[in-house]
Amino acid sequence: MDPLLEANGTFALNLLKILGEDSSKNVFFSPMSISSALAMVFMGAKGDTASQMIQALSLDKCSSSGGGDVHQGFQALLTEVNTTGTQYLLKTANRLFGEKTFNILSSFKDSCRKFYEAEMEELDFQGDTEQSRQHINTWVAKKTEDKITELLCPSAVNSDTLLVLVNAIYFKGNWEKQFDKEDTREMPFKVTMNEEKPVQMMFQKSTVNMTYVEELSTTILLLPYAGNELNMIIMLPDEHVELRMVEKEITYEKFIEWTRLDKMDEGEVEVLLLRFKLEENYNMKGFLCKLAMTDAFDSRADFSGIASERGLFLSKVVHKSFVEVTEEGTEAAAVTAAIMMMRCMRFTPRFCADHPFLFFIQHVKTNGILFCGRFSSP
Repeated sequence: MDPLLEANGTFALNLLKILGEDSSKNVFFSPMSISSALAMVFMGAKGDTASQMIQALSLDKCSSSGGGDVHQGFQALLTEVNTTGTQYLLKTANRLFGEKTFNILSSFKDSCRKFYEAEMEELDFQGDTEQSRQHINTWVAKKTEDKITELLCPSAVNSDTLLVLVNAIYFKGNWEKQFDKEDTREMPFKVTMNEEKPVQMMFQKSTVNMTYVEELSTTILLLPYAGNELNMIIMLPDEHVELRMVEKEITYEKFIEWTRLDKMDEGEVEVLLLRFKLEENYNMKGFLCKLAMTDAFDSRADFSGIASERGLFLSKVVHKSFVEVTEEGTEAAAVTAAIMMMRCMRFTPRFCADHPFLFFIQHVKTNGILFCGRFSSP
């Protein structure tokens, strides 16, 4: 298994568990976006700060002296993800926005450009904070097809901001077999055993890959997008099983094992999946601290690989995400900004997602988890 993909997958599932500690809330984020932005930050981290980032991002799975393998791995992964000529639209972009009076090491800028195709753009955070903020938001909106327009709120940056590292990812793909809108109808979604909410449930009878994991009492369904290069993977526990139990049991190794095509049964299934849209907004600092990445956010931070001046630290890591699932397919976008400052009968099986479930958008060739989420309540 590719060490970086294992690291990113482990980080994705660790984060899913932490973001989803309140089981009543929906969750949606792009682990690839967060990993990419923080990997650029990691490139300039030293000492305990770097060690903690390795632990938080599960990068200990990548053999590295100075993280070279990590950054080469991201370079290859981002190249693969940004492949053109596909039947879907998938693109990711990185950018550095630095205070024009602040001297960022040329070695750091060169490495960001080499491994992450992240160009450096100088802005006037000191003299015109608001103009700088709007400029970054405009770049983000362009890279996400206007799905995320206000990444940085007015309080996110100020005149002390020295560097903002941004990753944006955007995906739009049609289902390999689209749902017929005429078959969509209102059905109850069982939020809990005692609560139901009406939703628009899509329906199709089609040949798909599906399996049942006995140890979790959970059905896993693969819904391919056109071209079969990306899948939506849906994990639906039996109605008597709490989704939290499934989340606790998942590891990346198990995830890969359960979703292997040769372990799945291909056959005709009646698929019922609700039409939904989620928009989420996270301040990642608290979640990353729970993964033991603490020094980066305070005076102990060592980012001497970014600038020779002492006192540079991460003030915020913000993440915004959007997903819409319809009869035609899926559109999803996410952006991460790391802000640095000084300081036996024959029958047709049925898969009915009418109660809380997990879902993932996976890149087939790399097994990379591009997006993941939990749908708990309409």
